[in-house]
Amino acid sequence: MAERKLLAGHAIRRLRRREGLTQAAMAEMLTISPSYLNLVEKNQRPVSASLLVKLVETFDFDPRALAAGEPGGGAAAVRRRLADPMFADLEIDRNEVEEWLAGAPGGAEAFARVFDRLGVGGVAPGETASDPVTEVRREIERWRGYYADLDTAAEALADELRLGAGDLYGAIAERLRIKHQLTIRILPVDVMPDLLRRTDLHARQLQLSETLDPASRTFAAAYQLAQIEARDAIEALVRGAGFADRASERLYRRYLSGYFAAAVMMPYARFLRACEATGYDLELLQPRFGAGFEQVAHRLTTLQRVGARGLPFFLVRIDRAGQASKRFSGASGSPLTESDSRCPLWRVHHAFDRPAQLAVQLVELEDGARWLTLSRAVTPQRRPYGVVRAEFAIGLGVAADFAGSLATARGIDLKGQATPIGLGCRACRRPACPQRSAPPAGRALLINERERGLSAFTFAGD
Repeated sequence: MAERKLLAGHAIRRLRRREGLTQAAMAEMLTISPSYLNLVEKNQRPVSASLLVKLVETFDFDPRALAAGEPGGGAAAVRRRLADPMFADLEIDRNEVEEWLAGAPGGAEAFARVFDRLGVGGVAPGETASDPVTEVRREIERWRGYYADLDTAAEALADELRLGAGDLYGAIAERLRIKHQLTIRILPVDVMPDLLRRTDLHARQLQLSETLDPASRTFAAAYQLAQIEARDAIEALVRGAGFADRASERLYRRYLSGYFAAAVMMPYARFLRACEATGYDLELLQPRFGAGFEQVAHRLTTLQRVGARGLPFFLVRIDRAGQASKRFSGASGSPLTESDSRCPLWRVHHAFDRPAQLAVQLVELEDGARWLTLSRAVTPQRRPYGVVRAEFAIGLGVAADFAGSLATARGIDLKGQATPIGLGCRACRRPACPQRSAPPAGRALLINERERGLSAFTFAGD
């Protein structure tokens, strides 16, 4: 996949002002023309590789700030906020958002902060903008779901473990025992009825429930290794997030430990090569890396290493009520992860009726964006007979423009007919939808007692 142009004028301008430099002075230090720097700051020119090197050498500049510091989280994140029904009548298009970010990045950042603090849009009912789940999601999105330092360390560890044994779980167990004096013990469900994993430091044991399948046991063991061997890198990321409360810190720390564990199970370079060789075939990737469907699907959203990027997938996990418990947009910028409502025409809802079957669907949003989506139901762990079992549906997707290499795209005309879906009825303005459950926000209802259309709600158009 071709590298996307890096437009980060806001970050360059912020650096220049921090250093107290005029455009002419900074341009001289970087050996470029003031006019070129002016175009870069206005996002009319991308940040080239040579300019990035000069910034790093001249100002001890962290290049991650180019992506991490975008006002409002970047154009995609601002568009997701503007997709809130309260803005439905404004018809703000993609170009207007990009012009706003380029011309008034401070104003865009102020809008995003106020919007988030008020707890509207992108915040589920019952949550507030300061809710730990919301804050951690925002921080993960700021990093585009990819943590270079953690991934590199996990990859090196995975290579080291492979030298000792072909069985990853056995290699991790041996490392925990020899290097950290921790043994793994599998306990029956009646001993650990409500826990899947527990670290007993007094007994020097990592205790795992017998209900965990092999992939989950490997993940739990790698998670324990992350807490010990990746502690410093994880703590640095937690401190850098600047959370105001301990709950957010702990939730983020747990996420990063899980990220490291998944990266040990699916080391970046090997995993990406396997993805490209198999056409991102999840059915083949699972046994090849000893991982579960959800683990592989989540890993696909993190493949954003500079110079070795994978396809920009998004992931959402919902329950039968449509409530999202996981949302990762990665580098996709997809609004399908942000909306609290989902369209019933999207087959992610049908996955519960077809366990273990992958539903492939080409969908088109109102703005014309097309996505190839893959949906499947998952049950996180076994449970004793008669006990409630959790069920979720995973919705995984990638922009149709990038989907041509997927094994699941074979036989599908990616430019042909697609299922028209929206972001929930209140945000969707498609007329005559027989599945509509509510009129769109910002549109006046038209009531005609002598007619009844396909939809119970007829409304004024643009």
